[in-house]
Amino acid sequence: MKRTPEGEALTSLILETFRLNGALLASGNRLTRPFELTSARWQVLGPIEGQPLSVAQIARRMGLARQGVQRIVNDLLGLGIVVLEPNIDHKRAPLIALTDAGKKIMVELDKVQAAWVNRLVGGLSEREVRQALKIIETVRQRMEQPDSPGATT
Repeated sequence: MKRTPEGEALTSLILETFRLNGALLASGNRLTRPFELTSARWQVLGPIEGQPLSVAQIARRMGLARQGVQRIVNDLLGLGIVVLEPNIDHKRAPLIALTDAGKKIMVELDKVQAAWVNRLVGGLSEREVRQALKIIETVRQRMEQPDSPGATT
C-alpha cells in the first residue's frame, strides 16, 4: 500500500517530531544543568509542581514508563528535591511532593523556561502555535485509541 499525500505529510510531521524531541531534550538539559537536573528529571518534577502525585500518576500524565519515573524519583529523593508523603488512597504508593528546595528550583526554572520559550516563539503567532498543537494532540489521541493501528495502549 502507498501512502496518501496526507499520509506522506503526516510521516514528515512524525519524523520532524522525533528530531524536535531530541532538540527539546538537549535544550532542556542546558536549561536545567545549573540546577543539577536533566530534562528527564524536570519532566518528572513538572506534574508535581501543583500537587503531590504517585509515581504511576506522574507516568500516566507524562506518557512515561512507571519504572523510569521511579528511578528518577529515587534520584530526586537523594538530591533532596522531592519527599515521599503518605497516600490515603493507596498505602503502598506514596505521593511524591516537592521539598522547599525543590519548589525554589522550580520557581527559578520557570523563569528560565519563560525567557527561553519567549525567544523561541519569536515570529510565530499564537494562532499558528495553537494550530500546530491541535494537530499534534489529534494525532496523539488517535494513537491512544485501543482500536487504532499503532495504538500505544
